[in-house]
Amino acid sequence: MTYKVFVDGQEGTTGLQINEYLGKRADITLLKIGADKRKDIAERQRLINESDITFLCLPDEAAKESVALVENANTCIIDASTAHRINPDWVFGLPELASDQRAKIRASKRIANPGCHASAFILALKPLVAAGLLPANTQIAANSITGYSGGGKKMIEDYQSPQRIDAPRPYALNLAHKHLPEMAAYTGLTVAPIFQPIVGPFYKGLTVTAYIHPNQFTRPATPADVQKIIADYYAGERFIRVLPVDLDGNTEGGFFNVEACNDTNRVDLFVFGNEERMLLVARLDNLGKGASGAAVQNLNIMAGLPETAGLRL
Repeated sequence: MTYKVFVDGQEGTTGLQINEYLGKRADITLLKIGADKRKDIAERQRLINESDITFLCLPDEAAKESVALVENANTCIIDASTAHRINPDWVFGLPELASDQRAKIRASKRIANPGCHASAFILALKPLVAAGLLPANTQIAANSITGYSGGGKKMIEDYQSPQRIDAPRPYALNLAHKHLPEMAAYTGLTVAPIFQPIVGPFYKGLTVTAYIHPNQFTRPATPADVQKIIADYYAGERFIRVLPVDLDGNTEGGFFNVEACNDTNRVDLFVFGNEERMLLVARLDNLGKGASGAAVQNLNIMAGLPETAGLRL
């Protein structure tokens, strides 16, 4: 079977990448909107309703508008905006979240694609909350460093201009980042984390680091114990790699490579530190598993196709 797919917002960073992933596949027919029709509601509505799957790569309000254009019960919507991520009528599109998450995605016509920072944070923390090692009311402090492509076209232009920006830039210093609701909701935490991201002077790649004090645990645990809980939780997951506790093996002379998952749909998870203090580290490609790759993975699951189709491990 060939699936008809429309990308509403095909000129944005995420939309372009989805088109690149799917344009090479024989099982996908891409429905394209003319450049002069991109803001034509009637044309967008026609293509959305003609499609089997529509990806929304739009700002939140525009994404809500597109959902309202659906006139049939068959078109599946995969929304890459933040508009529906904690909406109970939508399924959160993180297949590795729980043992029944793929079944939920497969049965749904409304899938909310996770945010890039949130995917990394949730995948690192969820196993510890699920195992009861971290109480649900724990407030976690975390930061993230990410490539500038996650900021969209304007930020890409700023970084690639002749007066390019060469220094890391912390942002969201009001501690109210838009990913906070999903970060708490899908880890099982009842308290939003203290989360502060940083844009780095590189195109893509993302690493979230969560700071853990063993006093936060409900029982004694070493870094090796924590690593085992995470490894057991994701046993058999094709796109998640849980690395052994090995400082030398996981760094390059003590330095961590934020870009090592680039051009893949893989997430690497690490535990660093000792029995007095620990770091949980999650690394991914912010345009891959953090956005477009995750969206394609959800399409594959929803359509009953091989989950790895068109994606790199």
